[in-house]
Amino acid sequence: MKHIIAVCLTLFVTNGILAQEIIDETPKEEKVADSIKPTTNIKVDGVAAVVGDYIILESDIDKTFLQLKAQGGDPSAFTRCQLFGKLLEDKLYAHQAIQDSIVVNDAEIRSYVNQQLQEIKQRVGGDMQQVLDFYKKADEQSLRDEMFEINKSQKLGVEMQGKIIDEIEVTPEEVRQFFNKIPKDQRPEFGTELKVAQIVIKPVATQEEIDKVINKLKSIKKDVEENGGNFRSKALFNSDDPGSKKNGGQLPPMNRARPRMVKEFREVAFSLQEGEISDPFKTQYGYHIVLLEKIRGQEYDVRHILMIPEVAESSVKAAKDKIEETKKNIEEGNITFADAAREVSDEVETKFQGGQLINPATQDYNFELTKIDTEIYVKIQDLENNTVSDVLVDRDEIGNVLYKILTVTDRINEHEADYSRDYLKIKELALSEKRLETIGKWQEENILDTYIKISGDYRDCDFTNNWLKK
Repeated sequence: MKHIIAVCLTLFVTNGILAQEIIDETPKEEKVADSIKPTTNIKVDGVAAVVGDYIILESDIDKTFLQLKAQGGDPSAFTRCQLFGKLLEDKLYAHQAIQDSIVVNDAEIRSYVNQQLQEIKQRVGGDMQQVLDFYKKADEQSLRDEMFEINKSQKLGVEMQGKIIDEIEVTPEEVRQFFNKIPKDQRPEFGTELKVAQIVIKPVATQEEIDKVINKLKSIKKDVEENGGNFRSKALFNSDDPGSKKNGGQLPPMNRARPRMVKEFREVAFSLQEGEISDPFKTQYGYHIVLLEKIRGQEYDVRHILMIPEVAESSVKAAKDKIEETKKNIEEGNITFADAAREVSDEVETKFQGGQLINPATQDYNFELTKIDTEIYVKIQDLENNTVSDVLVDRDEIGNVLYKILTVTDRINEHEADYSRDYLKIKELALSEKRLETIGKWQEENILDTYIKISGDYRDCDFTNNWLKK
């Protein structure tokens, strides 16, 4: 139950705006049994706990309840003690991360704060004053400063948790033992599962439109290099990437050890020298040029300009005609669905497997029917095996229209967990249990080794962890 609560709270608290301070001086001796060791830079009243170098204020817990409500959660589902226990865990992780010399990138944190503020502003109609009023801040900078410290603390905690479980694996024997120890009447039930394949046809831009975009990017590069043009301004006025254009094309720092961008983008960015601008190149999102601003060890600070060639209506019609013809040929028995996928599908990730979709959560071909995307669910819930769906209109990563048809290649009805058939799912359950056990042991050891003081009524909470060190 403890871990279920922790997971639920993480969904809401991770993006929360919670007040916090970092203690800069060593606490003095306590005066009474239930008081907090006072410091020279904090007021004792309102302090709920001290965990290592961090304090938790009464207002932290109050604002956690408010944030749960603001994000659509049900605050009544959690007690004050449960939220307080989650905050204690967060601060323990962050404190230990500092002791272990875990470093987080300040530029990345600021970029994330920018994204958070934009999302919050959109939810309140774009009015920053409403945001400031909600969080009771006098000005935007003070809100940004607080959000920066909160996000940095949370990032430290995430990195610490990652370090704890990073190398944990389970062997086939451990998976077998995990499964065998589950009483037969308590084994998990897996819902109806489908194996789904699809064929995707994407309208393509004409070579004329592609050349127009490439020439425009070359012109921008030349103007910056030869005439001192400002890359940031060029990105602001020309880029088709809505996420970065408002920041002058700036992307979160790229790390060689933890790559996040697509392969083509990484290869270009990591090949540049500081201050160099790439030639135009293509990814699945469109055509780019990249400016490498600075290299800091494994991290690269980059800006980019993305331009997407326009797709003519004639290309859209041609794609629709092609998918309809493909559907007809399959239904008439002229070609199998798998062979048609290999011949005509524009989705590189699936075409060479006959269009078969891979479940990203389990890395196998099975999808729980109730967890499939709603639009797809409607199309395939009653689809018999090896029959073809109606043509589905969809959008790609950059918003361009595409067409697809789907088929169900296999259907497994709701069933009790079977070791052989459901091995990958059982393995994930075994791995989760081993990680939770490892985290529990880590918490137990580090609670004993860390200065922790719980104040006032919070000492009466029924904690799962030994925060009171009894």
